[in-house]
Amino acid sequence: MSTPLHVTVAVELRRRISTGLLPVGSLLPSEAQLCREFGASRGPVRQALAALRDDGLIGGGQGRRATVLDSVPAQSFETFLSFSRWAEQIGRCPGQRTQEIAVRRAEPAVAAALDLAPGTPVVQLLRLRLLDGAPAMLERTTFVESVGRALLDTDLDAGSIYAYLLERGADLDTARHTLDAVAADATDATLLEVQPGAPLLRERRLTTSRTGEPLEWSDDRYRSDVVTVTITNTRRSRPAMTRTGT
Repeated sequence: MSTPLHVTVAVELRRRISTGLLPVGSLLPSEAQLCREFGASRGPVRQALAALRDDGLIGGGQGRRATVLDSVPAQSFETFLSFSRWAEQIGRCPGQRTQEIAVRRAEPAVAAALDLAPGTPVVQLLRLRLLDGAPAMLERTTFVESVGRALLDTDLDAGSIYAYLLERGADLDTARHTLDAVAADATDATLLEVQPGAPLLRERRLTTSRTGEPLEWSDDRYRSDVVTVTITNTRRSRPAMTRTGT
């Protein structure tokens, strides 16, 4: 299946912005110029520009040339669970290096998050996530045993573990995200290639089934120079959260 033209245009413009070919403050080519460059009608070009506006990358419009506002392309809330899907969506190459996976007895804090008795067996994963081969995020993920055991017999570096689990019937339906800032500990510093104590953006995530059963608890720590998060809200809709990456 061929890639829709508006997606091709959006990915290429994101690439130019993220690499500095279109620096912050610069004007994008006009709609007419983009139509000529990509052999597109105005419809796909306007769809691509709308996607970049939703990302917070550009401003302008309504007769004015679009201006680059930021260099960080965004991920929609619908794909926030999957780092791999997000990276591919913005034209970057996702990667991962699994550090360890093991069945352990849940410590009290994790057990409380997953509504388990302390000491209940769970599957824990430590994995470094990459963008174009560079360290971007370190995830410490705990799955209830019934879900996580499927990961013990697969190559965790082959792609998205969410896609793998969903294909096998895991009911990963709803996620609650809590965001804050933390200082890099020794493990963070070594794997993310930052100084100990460097500021990291932390996302703690509780994923539940459609019936509200806790299935996953994760502590994901992003390099603050690689990823940011934007929250957009209007009076007419629920807030939409996007993860952005340089």
